[in-house]
Amino acid sequence: MLAKILKKRQLFFDYAFIALGALIQALSMRLFLVPGLMVSGGISGAAQIVNFYTHWPIGVMVLAGNLPLLLLGWRYLGGRRFALRTAAAVVLFSVFTDLLAFFLPQKGITPDMVLDALYGGVLLGIGLGLVYRGRGTSGGSDILGRILNHYRGLAISQAYLITDGLVVLASGFAFGWDRALYGLVVIYVSGLAAEMISEGNNLYRTVFMITDKPREITDEICNSLERGVTLLPGTGGYTGQSRTMLYCVLSRSEINLLKAIVIEIDPDAFMVIGQANEALGEGFRPLRKD
Repeated sequence: MLAKILKKRQLFFDYAFIALGALIQALSMRLFLVPGLMVSGGISGAAQIVNFYTHWPIGVMVLAGNLPLLLLGWRYLGGRRFALRTAAAVVLFSVFTDLLAFFLPQKGITPDMVLDALYGGVLLGIGLGLVYRGRGTSGGSDILGRILNHYRGLAISQAYLITDGLVVLASGFAFGWDRALYGLVVIYVSGLAAEMISEGNNLYRTVFMITDKPREITDEICNSLERGVTLLPGTGGYTGQSRTMLYCVLSRSEINLLKAIVIEIDPDAFMVIGQANEALGEGFRPLRKD
């Protein structure tokens, strides 16, 4: 019983994120991108270009363009779970985009192209990130990118570059090359915002360390920083000597404290500091909640 309640609760939040994300994407289109004649790639960008010449409703064209891709997504990319969430995102975005046209100013809220690109990109990225948090996609190039990756082995980032690049190129002929260049800014900014919303900005640091005093450093990290340390056996490739390697995960603010500890105990230690997008488990975000 409890499992069913939790599952329904998660399903509710998933679709709530998708609905809110679709609304914010539509606001980005109507307040900044459509008035500023800037495209962000994908089917919505292609619909903007067609709308410029024909005045056909953008939302209707987005929905029509996504239908065959949704069918392919259902058949090849995850079935019912994938398709339903993506269909909800596409339908809501299409409806919101056309409905908001009756309530928002046709010329947007600013004539400044820079503001249109920046704020349009940020809003669009926030909307995309919320849809991703709801475990859906925005359709269009998202589906096409996955299909190309699945069948052609093409990296998803490269697939996005091809599909979105073609739409931006077409916008250069339709709206002018200055606005096409601003469209690239929109794509970049929206990507950053989407990543921050969907994955969070809690970047962590991973540390590998080779030292002659592993126990002393481990004890100090555990006592002073209250972080766990994993000891890994290793062998020097040049010397052939057995060494102990330490591995730990820290927040960004704790890195300088770790450096101070290592300098004090073993200034001859070797450290490699990397970056992790997410850390789940004891001392960080609970894994069970995810």
